[in-house]
Amino acid sequence: MAKVTTPKGKLVRKFGENIFGNPKYDKLLNRKPYAPGQHGQGRRPKLSNYGVQLQEKQKIKFMYGLLEKQFKLNFEKADKMAGETGTNMLQLLESRLDNVIYRLGFSPSRPSGRQLVNHKHFTVNNQVVNIPSYLVKPGDIIEVRTKSRKMDIILESMRRIKGDMDLSWLNLDKAKMKGTFISVPDRDEMQLTVNEQLVVELYSK
Repeated sequence: MAKVTTPKGKLVRKFGENIFGNPKYDKLLNRKPYAPGQHGQGRRPKLSNYGVQLQEKQKIKFMYGLLEKQFKLNFEKADKMAGETGTNMLQLLESRLDNVIYRLGFSPSRPSGRQLVNHKHFTVNNQVVNIPSYLVKPGDIIEVRTKSRKMDIILESMRRIKGDMDLSWLNLDKAKMKGTFISVPDRDEMQLTVNEQLVVELYSK
């Protein structure tokens, strides 16, 4: 299977924010708050409108770990749905199982969530699902499999959760290591620093 090979540290510095969620990239940005490369410490070049739109698409694509073809198929599906295409696109991405695993706190990042799903560490409604792009539906219950509950990566990620779940569209039972996908999130419930309208404009050309 093809995958993104660009080092994640370089991508984080390119976009100037921790698009992967892993705390180690916050430390990297604090240490090197400039773009990678020989001229990275200089002023960031001013982008054309097309460049701004393209960069935002790349940012969202890398954030969710999608390749170009996967991202375009996701956009085309969103475009056929009722409502705003940009919001539909983000709702589809947020409903992916690998993203929900990350959002619930079972993994430190979306890429690690993807890997954990691939390795069959989770069930959805008591059925093992190993497809990261599986779209979770309202009411679905996502649970760490019994044999996977002592995995260091899952336990360490869950230790970072302080207090109650701060996403209203998800519910987490830490003691039972399971969560419920309550509803598809509205745009203002996603806590995302992206401008999806730029992607809509890019694909509308």
